[in-house]
Amino acid sequence: MSHHLSGPNLRPPAGDARLDLTDLFAFQSPDRREHTVLIMDVNSFGFDPSAGPHPYPGAVYRLNVDTDGDNRPDVAFSFVFSEPDAQGGQKVTLYHATGEQAGEHHASGEVVVRDVDVSFGADPNIVREGWLTLSVGLRSDPFFADLEGIGNDFTWTGNDTMAGNNVISIAMEMPDRVLGDEPLIGLWGRVVVERDGRWVSVDRGAHPSLTAYFNAEDAKDAYNAGEPVDDVRKYRDTWVKVLEHTGGYTPEEAAKALEAVLPDVLRFDRSKPARYPNGRRLDDDVTDIRLQLVSNGKIQGDGIGPHTDLQPGFPYTGPPHT
Repeated sequence: MSHHLSGPNLRPPAGDARLDLTDLFAFQSPDRREHTVLIMDVNSFGFDPSAGPHPYPGAVYRLNVDTDGDNRPDVAFSFVFSEPDAQGGQKVTLYHATGEQAGEHHASGEVVVRDVDVSFGADPNIVREGWLTLSVGLRSDPFFADLEGIGNDFTWTGNDTMAGNNVISIAMEMPDRVLGDEPLIGLWGRVVVERDGRWVSVDRGAHPSLTAYFNAEDAKDAYNAGEPVDDVRKYRDTWVKVLEHTGGYTPEEAAKALEAVLPDVLRFDRSKPARYPNGRRLDDDVTDIRLQLVSNGKIQGDGIGPHTDLQPGFPYTGPPHT
């Protein structure tokens, strides 16, 4: 289910829906040449309404960018949210780090914007500051899938489980140069909290629907705390066995198929049109692609199409459902 509920037993990481990284998108700006759009959606409170829509105050919601292909962050954007005020408002501060600071889990680097209002109504709060266009707020969840059918041995219901859900969407648009001189970049999201004086990663991911299909329940916390640079060494052999079981792959075929998603870094060659797995657009049918992978092509898809509330301009996701 994309990256929703990526903790053990289909629960949010650390048992808190506010800390759930749900999706990551990357594509070219449709109306600004040499500009890239990055969107990181968080907070699966649609599955746990008691969590509420406000992101976790003080946690670091971090989007990492690898510019040289070594699966380590060279650029990082960190978002830190305030405590909600008495009227239900909330503010967010964005940090931009490069070099060694980009590899740290805590919020580091230059403050690009401070105390920007998070939007919780129908109209997004769009902020333009220097090279950055930013909007952070409650939006319609763009992920689409028949999760009930997937959970019922692929007996399709025709219902889009996510059709009425909302998420907190963090959308940025920036010149390509901010993300490195070369067109090929790698991306992954991470959610970090402070525990006993240490910054601990409770969720991370890039490619949709990996941990749900491939990781055993007792392995998910360690995966969320891990680093992409270690993914092939730690997970390839286990995931090969998963594909042998689910799709009838040979070990060699499974290892080759996993090259598309291990390490868990979303590659985006900005010299080519975005279409998953080269980046990811909001209307890319990643559920069908993942079903085809795990079944070795025996299951072509779930019959659910993209949402119709996507917007042609920034911040591109639809207004929140009431």
